[in-house]
Amino acid sequence: MKEKPASHSQQPADEEDNVENLEEKFDLSSWWQKIWQRLLRLGLGENALRVLTGAIAIVMILIVVWVMSSYFLNEKTNSVEPSLVAITQQAVIGTTDATSGSAALSGGFAISRLAQPHTDFPSHPRDRITTYTVQKGDTIFGIADKFGLKPETILISNRYTLSGLPENLQPGIVLQIPPIDGVIYRWEIGNGLNGVAKFYGVEPQVIVDWPGNNLDPATLGDWSLPNIAEGTMIFIPGGYAEVTDWLPQVSRDTPAVATSYGEGYCGEVTGVSGTGSFIWPTTETYLSGYDYSSIHHGIDIAGSIGNPVYASDAGVIVYAGWNSSGYGNLIIVDHDNGWQTVYGHLDQILVNCGQSVDQGDEIGLLGTTGNSSGPHLHFEIRKDGGYENPWNYLIH
Repeated sequence: MKEKPASHSQQPADEEDNVENLEEKFDLSSWWQKIWQRLLRLGLGENALRVLTGAIAIVMILIVVWVMSSYFLNEKTNSVEPSLVAITQQAVIGTTDATSGSAALSGGFAISRLAQPHTDFPSHPRDRITTYTVQKGDTIFGIADKFGLKPETILISNRYTLSGLPENLQPGIVLQIPPIDGVIYRWEIGNGLNGVAKFYGVEPQVIVDWPGNNLDPATLGDWSLPNIAEGTMIFIPGGYAEVTDWLPQVSRDTPAVATSYGEGYCGEVTGVSGTGSFIWPTTETYLSGYDYSSIHHGIDIAGSIGNPVYASDAGVIVYAGWNSSGYGNLIIVDHDNGWQTVYGHLDQILVNCGQSVDQGDEIGLLGTTGNSSGPHLHFEIRKDGGYENPWNYLIH
């Protein structure tokens, strides 16, 4: 006789299990019904329903947040705050590939680097001379700061354009901007590398080695007369030279030096001597332009056109008239004993060559002539051909 399949012999047991499961589910349902009925009798049915509904809503929100955060962590890790990335990655991602911008930590998770949409990449060192067109409101100091250079570098490197005077800076002028502090030099026939380097205080090898100069030692030839085309702009890194003085000392003893600097030349004069003290030379006592510095040898005092300008000390007029180097209408008073005062950009000149003046006499009217960005008085104090800071001497 053939044996019956084993499955038939197990059928009663399976049916018994199903009955037991149904009984358990029935008992559990009855238990919940009893609890619900008890809550209704106690008047808590509505509150319980609210609590249950709120709990279900919170669970659903948490599920949505988990799903969304998991997606964004996989697709846009860099846009998430580092602290959130660290917490979520521990539960969802585990570790992150180092190439994705994360730093692996012990414990099997990583912190993602915060995205920087406005990153300023470090500027690469320049080795070429660039240009900059002067805008309205620019100053030598502002332009120098813009390019991370010293004001002297801007002024000296553009002496062919500015003639060594900051006042000559005008909108529209194109400046040569060196890559670092130094001097831009226009090569001339007959120049030697040794002489040029010595004049600007560097070794000639420094000029040859600067990549932007494109000087090939193999074809440069004799350094005393190198193969450099006339007019070539050569950059001398670290080079320095004194700012050119386009208004040399004009005293009562050396009047001839002024003959080529404008029609205000006075010639030989004699007159009174000064007291050695200096009063404020106009009505306003604040600046409207450049202060005293190594590239600006005076102070620019504010004022309106027509304000009176006074002799800061007693002396004799050694220059009175137009100056072609940027000062406009200019007066120079010699106070004897090596002292002089300079008054530039005047609207009108009220004195004549050789005239003696007392301290406080009105000698001119404030203006904006010459290379001037607006009404002001350019005022200098000089001693033995050098420059003195007016703030150290003026009596307010």
